[in-house]
Amino acid sequence: MTEQRTKAIKRTKEYLISIFSVIGVAVINYFASDLIGYRITALFLLVTVSLLAMIYDIFPVLVAALLSALVWDFFFIPPRFQFSVSSAEDLMLFFMYFVIASLNAVFTFQIRKKEKEIRRKEEKEKAIKLYNTLLNSLSHELRTPIATIIGAADAMKDNPEKLSEENKNTLLTEISEASMRLNHQVDNLLNMSRIESGVLKPKLDWCDIGELIYNTIHKLENKIKTHPINVELQKDLPLFKLDYGLMEQVVFNLLNNAVAYTPEGTAIQFAVTYSTSIEGVFEPAENASEIRRNKTTNELVIRISDKGPGFPADELKFVFDKFYRIKHTSQAGTGLGLSIVKGFVEAHKGKIELNNMANGGAEFTIRIPAETTFMNLLKNE
Repeated sequence: MTEQRTKAIKRTKEYLISIFSVIGVAVINYFASDLIGYRITALFLLVTVSLLAMIYDIFPVLVAALLSALVWDFFFIPPRFQFSVSSAEDLMLFFMYFVIASLNAVFTFQIRKKEKEIRRKEEKEKAIKLYNTLLNSLSHELRTPIATIIGAADAMKDNPEKLSEENKNTLLTEISEASMRLNHQVDNLLNMSRIESGVLKPKLDWCDIGELIYNTIHKLENKIKTHPINVELQKDLPLFKLDYGLMEQVVFNLLNNAVAYTPEGTAIQFAVTYSTSIEGVFEPAENASEIRRNKTTNELVIRISDKGPGFPADELKFVFDKFYRIKHTSQAGTGLGLSIVKGFVEAHKGKIELNNMANGGAEFTIRIPAETTFMNLLKNE
């Protein structure tokens, strides 16, 4: 019922806009009729009907075409202010105008309809492609850890007396790592749904960026054993008001991505800095027209670089797209990690960039405007 009412309101709006558009153009041309003549007026009215046909449904446009023909006849074709035409030439011109206006409305509507069908078909094909990509990725990414967990659990259940303590610890480690991998993929799917639904609202609180990075590294300690991790923090780094959970996921995904796509033994570098800029802002004042105040803008900058092969130059602009995976790679994945990173950074009103470095490797640069404070100020609050 609500949907039908909405459609009725929309259709009524289209009729009213079409009618008043024709009337508005006619009024303007009426006051300029001595300069432009009634034949030029017909062109202006025809253009108006054509523009309406590009936007609205067929029936409001046909009403506009009929109204424009009648208005043109009554107010512009001699003799004025009566529905009659003095010459056969003007009569033929009137009918041709109506036919052209109507055909233009119909043809334009048909073109728009065809374009909508093509777009709908393309969107459907794209949705099917994305669905297949997601299904193929998940069939591997979810099945593998699940199979690992089931296999290890069955081995411990069926042969407990035959397993040594070392074997048990190995199986428990496999279960733990597979569970973490499974949890990571489920988190990625849930996070992507939050980003696309528009319900993602950062819960800002004071964060120690150094602590956040080291905690994330600790979570991945089993996976990053083969990669030296270097962390450089700017001296006297303040606290930043951020969503700790979202930023932890950003660092986790970027670090996990760097480990997956770089050879063993290559280093991964974190560099955290911040900058402060002061600009004059003019604001209204009670006793003066305006007053100049200084506005301080703080920006957190996190750079994550590696010594790997980098990204193919022609694929750099696609790496943050949902479900996109680098071509000719042997690494498994759903292609959601970097798109989630981009979504979480943008939720903080920040930006993320990816560049290949001149000396080899890739570098992600995150820039986030954020409120800052130092520990002594925080204690005084």
